[in-house]
Amino acid sequence: MALSVFDIFKIGIGPSSSHTVGPMRAARNFAHNLDARGLLTHVTRLAVHLYGSLAETGAGHRTDMGIMLGLMGEAPDTVDPAAIDDLIAGVEHDHRLVIWRKHSIAFNPAHVFSGRVKPMPEHPNGMRFIAYDARGDVVLDERYLSIGGGFIRALDSVETDETVPEHDPMPYPFSSGAELMAACRKHKLTIAQLMMANESTLRLESEVHAGVLRIARVMDDAIDRGCGLSGTIADPILPGGLKVRRRAPALYTELKAKSGRTNPPFPANPDDVMFAMDWVNLYAMAVNEENAASGRVVTAPTNGASGLLPAVLRYYRTFIPGWSEDGVVNFLLTAAAIGFLYKENASISGAEVGCQGEVGVACSMAAAGLTAVQGGSVAQIENAAEIGMEHNLGLTCDPVGGLVQIPCIERNAMGGNKAINASRLALHGNGKHHVSLDTVIETMRQTGADMKSKYKETSRGGLAVNVVEC
Repeated sequence: MALSVFDIFKIGIGPSSSHTVGPMRAARNFAHNLDARGLLTHVTRLAVHLYGSLAETGAGHRTDMGIMLGLMGEAPDTVDPAAIDDLIAGVEHDHRLVIWRKHSIAFNPAHVFSGRVKPMPEHPNGMRFIAYDARGDVVLDERYLSIGGGFIRALDSVETDETVPEHDPMPYPFSSGAELMAACRKHKLTIAQLMMANESTLRLESEVHAGVLRIARVMDDAIDRGCGLSGTIADPILPGGLKVRRRAPALYTELKAKSGRTNPPFPANPDDVMFAMDWVNLYAMAVNEENAASGRVVTAPTNGASGLLPAVLRYYRTFIPGWSEDGVVNFLLTAAAIGFLYKENASISGAEVGCQGEVGVACSMAAAGLTAVQGGSVAQIENAAEIGMEHNLGLTCDPVGGLVQIPCIERNAMGGNKAINASRLALHGNGKHHVSLDTVIETMRQTGADMKSKYKETSRGGLAVNVVEC
């Protein structure tokens, strides 16, 4: 396995990793290539063609916003979310866009973007960027795929800096759950220790530790912002037209009043067996409401599933006695290892396998991480990850109005509590079980392949057609 924890956990913006972050990175790469090849000053006009799921739900996922930001040279992890609306409004008002912060061209989004419902043969999320000169000749023509979790693949570009990363060989490679467990047993390592050894070939161990804690802080910040702890939320209604109201701020106020604490330690109200569940629901919804509002989140492993893992991680820090920063690092390293297996052997793209590849994978990752920090064995961790996915098999991706709101926000809350239960089931066992993680990953892949396309992020099936939009 040649991925890094910082590949699977990427800091970006909402509302979608595959429909916003991926297109943003692809557009940025295209703009970079224009500049690197000395072609930028020749460009007078751009055309952007979206294919498949990007064409069908791109408007609700703000794909056009992501692409315009990327063409400007903005990156998902560094763009200021508070400045985005003004940047986009400027383009829409002036009908001009500055490519790569250097070269201004006429740019009317209504004329630049076009959709092709038929997907590219390589993947349901495809896009094509074409730059023309003053004579109408093609300056540069490149195709990209957004393959889930903010990962992209260039089909034509040679000079790329934003595509799927290829790292040098690592000391403990693995491409299956069986190989991962065998390596841990052979070298007497935990999954987190094995991951740290691999990561340390790319950067100093101290840098890995600090970087993972930064990922955790961004996750925590998203929870706090979504709860309204970082100041007044400007608009309690999420964008997009469904008029979905943010629920996290009110729920936070209610739970705080019940517990008498800002953030509870392990059960502050032992008489209420659902006390912890309420807080996990809050944490998950807070992040996903931030994501829906194009706020700063972490792909975990996608934006659509960005609230689940932070919710379970905050559960560890607030309800499990003896948490530590090292535990946080171990949690995320373990979760990342499980995420790698799905990325390698199946998919984390809702457009390819449905929401089982987003919330289902996040549930599996979170269950594994939580089991690890509670002293679970490698076998118990693998069992928890398997349980987390087994009971998400067949989960469709059917966003109402093409927006990452219904059912996505509540689905993260449900998945967070499911991950905690998967961990508890695994810890009550001895690691022996009938269905292996590798088996459930392959089953997920097959289920996604068999799933009709209307249930895979096209908004042509499921809740997307049975809920009346207001």
